[in-house]
Amino acid sequence: MSNSCSLEFHRKQTSAKSAYTDELAEQFAAQAGGLAPRPNEQKDETNERGVFVRQPNSFIVPFGEKEGEHKAEANRFAIYWAHGCNWSNRPVIARDLLGLQDVIADQTTSHSGETNKYGHGFADQKDFADPITGVHFLSEFYKNANPEYKGRATTPTFVDVIEKKAVNNDYHRLSNYIEVQFRKFQPVDAPDLYPKKYRKEIDELNDWLFPHINNGHYRMAFGVSWEAYNEGYEDFFDSLEKLDQRLATNRFLFGDYITDSDIRFYVSLVRWETGYFRSIGPMKKRITEYKNIWGYVRELYSIPTFAKYTFFREGRGIGGNGGFFKGYEERIVPLIPFEELWKTDHERAALSADPENLFLKHPKEETPEDYQSEISETIWNSPSWEDREPTNYRPEFDVTVNPLKGLLKND
Repeated sequence: MSNSCSLEFHRKQTSAKSAYTDELAEQFAAQAGGLAPRPNEQKDETNERGVFVRQPNSFIVPFGEKEGEHKAEANRFAIYWAHGCNWSNRPVIARDLLGLQDVIADQTTSHSGETNKYGHGFADQKDFADPITGVHFLSEFYKNANPEYKGRATTPTFVDVIEKKAVNNDYHRLSNYIEVQFRKFQPVDAPDLYPKKYRKEIDELNDWLFPHINNGHYRMAFGVSWEAYNEGYEDFFDSLEKLDQRLATNRFLFGDYITDSDIRFYVSLVRWETGYFRSIGPMKKRITEYKNIWGYVRELYSIPTFAKYTFFREGRGIGGNGGFFKGYEERIVPLIPFEELWKTDHERAALSADPENLFLKHPKEETPEDYQSEISETIWNSPSWEDREPTNYRPEFDVTVNPLKGLLKND
């Protein structure tokens, strides 16, 4: 199974055009001080039960005002991300919704060499180099920040482009730093995606979304035992049923307005419905068969920023075009009218007490300083494999119930 976050699909699409050979990649890796090959998820991140236990993020020093924390600055940082990777679509959506395009830059990654031995590179750029910093691999930023780092270089990564160092790859909380610590750079009328009063509830749902939805596909795709596959399968589809029930009476996950959690749910739904589902065997249901989820995801797609980062035809991660019959990817996918199918009739606006507005506004009297708070830590960055074992995570709250029903209101 090819994983779009490992950029296999980029290698297939562009290697013939780019002539980015493995020999060139080896040369660039040597010039960078001897980079190690990219570790393999199925080999290095499965436990004794065959369960995929995703590596913890290692660059997790938060943004804030305390000693040792990163300080929010304009034009110092860039988000490195990949089109087909649901984790890395999240921070660029948040950045754009908050009007921070001129404050935080971004750069997409692609493959490195013919076999992607060194992971994320810049095969589609001049001289196969990052146009911002000149490096050839995402992992160079990791090596510059910590020469002893042995894990995978992942997207998204927040990079200090002046020092050419990775500063944060914590996709669990990266969008929250953009929302909170970069508030002073946002337009006055920027939406409130992470209201201060309700961050505990949003964090709880986000930490639930990770093993059940965001990482659900990978638990099925990277698990190497029947037991692990079944656990991931049942968790994923059971969770979709619960969220479909929640969305029966809520326009968005927390009611009338879009929050950080909706961005996280949306990007996983897009990747699943347009590609990932075909790597896991028989499905219980497609996303289109969940009445409330299907209406919900189409309404989000109608928002230009969400649509901009919705890549229907990229990161599909499946081959199969050989033999007598042409494969689905070659024969049917080019004909699918995704944009037409994903149009919404906006019927879900009827669930809202404020149907004309999609976003919560900041209170008029609130200052950027008022909006600040420490961003919570997540168990999913624990160094303990046992802590990160998905089946050990069983929160007590009922995900079908919106605890903020009727509480998010615009003045």
